[in-house]
This record gives sequence, structure tokens and C-alpha cells, in this order.
Amino acid sequence: MAILVTGGAGFIGSHVSEALLARGRAVVCLDNFDDFYAPAVKRRNLAAALGHHGFTLVEGDLRDAAALEGLFRRHRVEAVIHLAARAGVRPSIRQPALYADVNVTGTAGLLEAARQAGVPRFVFGSSSSVYGVRTGRPFKETDEADAPASPYGATKRAGELLCRTAHALTGMAVTCLRFFTVYGPRQRPEMAIHKFTRLIEADAPVPLFGDGSSARDYTHIEDIVAGILGALDACSGFAIYNLGNAEPIRLTDLVGLLGIALGRKARLTPGPPEPGDVPFTCADISAARAAFGYEPKVKIAEGLQRFVAWYRAQKG
Repeated sequence: MAILVTGGAGFIGSHVSEALLARGRAVVCLDNFDDFYAPAVKRRNLAAALGHHGFTLVEGDLRDAAALEGLFRRHRVEAVIHLAARAGVRPSIRQPALYADVNVTGTAGLLEAARQAGVPRFVFGSSSSVYGVRTGRPFKETDEADAPASPYGATKRAGELLCRTAHALTGMAVTCLRFFTVYGPRQRPEMAIHKFTRLIEADAPVPLFGDGSSARDYTHIEDIVAGILGALDACSGFAIYNLGNAEPIRLTDLVGLLGIALGRKARLTPGPPEPGDVPFTCADISAARAAFGYEPKVKIAEGLQRFVAWYRAQKG
């Protein structure tokens, strides 16, 4: 029996695949190696997993129904961890139809293929982007999530609704996980911490969208992986959980800590806010804590130190 990880060559997916292999589980990784960022980076993410006898890489697209049917026919899949998606808030504003096609149509097709194969458990990687613009208090899973600020957020909310419907119609156990700004080794190169690290290291100006007062709940990849595996183990019925750090940090403070980790002073250049950005995120994690013992351990200062060490090591 194997666990299917879609988007398994990506930032989160490659870490999840390695953690499952370390548990002694067989992993089937589905990835299409699209060019949102360099496919070579994603192949590098899989370097450790590819040497493991329990790992199988399948190159294919979520939207290819025949490929999905063949994958489930060839492999005895006992659970799906669905992390494949077209990612990014700002690019989704420029390409909303593409995001809907990959993230909504792709998720619907995967749920149907899993149903046909009789897969009993399905974990869906959602996003804090579903909450839209909120301020001042932790986001709870019971809050309204009907006004995302970007097409990306809207596609993730649509995915959650598809998952709820699939559970209602088929009885498949489905858990949706709302990730809050994940960072750490292998983070995508366009994401804030990776981009800021690159600029500060090069003594280049760091552009801030807004006045730097926005705050994000940055969550280390180690904690996200622990949450995903915990949710997989506890998967039953239908549920939605936040996975965050529950300790938001202002953007200017984040850049300051990153400068300390790099041993360099950042040069900030404030600019106007970008469409789709939200001023604040903060996860209420009490539901995940109660359901499967989720407890983030990596504080932001330590996580940034780890990221800088990885960044410099892979730059060589």
C-alpha cells in the first residue's frame, strides 16, 4: 500500500514525502514539473527521496483523467495527500483562468479518481488565503470564508467545498488543512523570506509593499509536515484545520530578524500595497491541537537561522 503525494516535488510535498519514507511508508509522488519556477529546483528537491526503494515518481498532470486512472490502477493507494496547485496570490490575479483550471478542475478530477479507486482517506492542502482581509484576532475555522482577496484564495476555498461534497456523496474521509505562510528549506524562490534573503545577501534594496506594518503568521516547514502527518493519521469524516504558528510578526520585524541571521543590515524601500495582499494573518490552532496534538515548535528567529544556513549551503 502506498500514499499518493501530489505536488510531491515541490517545497512542502518533497518534505512530506521524505517524512513518510522515514516512517517506512511507500510513497507515490505525482508532479508535472511545471515552469512556475525552475523544474530543476524541484528535481533537486527529490534527490534524497529518489534514492529510497519505497519512492516512486510519476510525472503527470492532475487534469489528465486517463493518467490519474492509470496511476490508481497501477498502485495500491491507501491515502492521498493533495498538495499540487498553481501557487501564489499575485500571479493568480494575472492568470485567474489558469488557477481555476489547475486548482479547481484538477482537484475535482483527483477526488473523482480517488473515489473510483476506493481510496478511504484524502488530505487537501488549503490556505489561509481563504479567509480574505481580516484584522486583529486569530482566524478560526468556523469564521466565514466567503470573501477571499485573490483568485488563488478563491480556488482554495472552492477546493474545500469540493472536498466537503465528495465526503457527503461518497463517505470518503476528507481533511482540509489551511496552511499559514510556510517557510523553510526549499521554499519557492519568489516567496518573501527567500526573496528577501537573496536581496539582503547581495546588499540590494528590499522592496516592501506597504509601510511594513502588515503581519503574517509564518510557519516553519517542520511544523507543517508534523501537522500534515498528524492530520493523515486522524483523518475521519470531514474536517477543516488551521496549521499555523499562532505568533504573527510584522513585516519590518521579520526583515530585521532576517538581517540578523544574515549578519547584514537590510535596506528597505517601501512602496504601495499590492492587489490581493492582506494586512494580517493569525491562526487559531486549538482545533488541530485537540484533534491530533498539533503543536508548532520552531520559533521565527530559529527558523530564519535555519533557512539562512540552508540558503548558503545550497548556493555553495
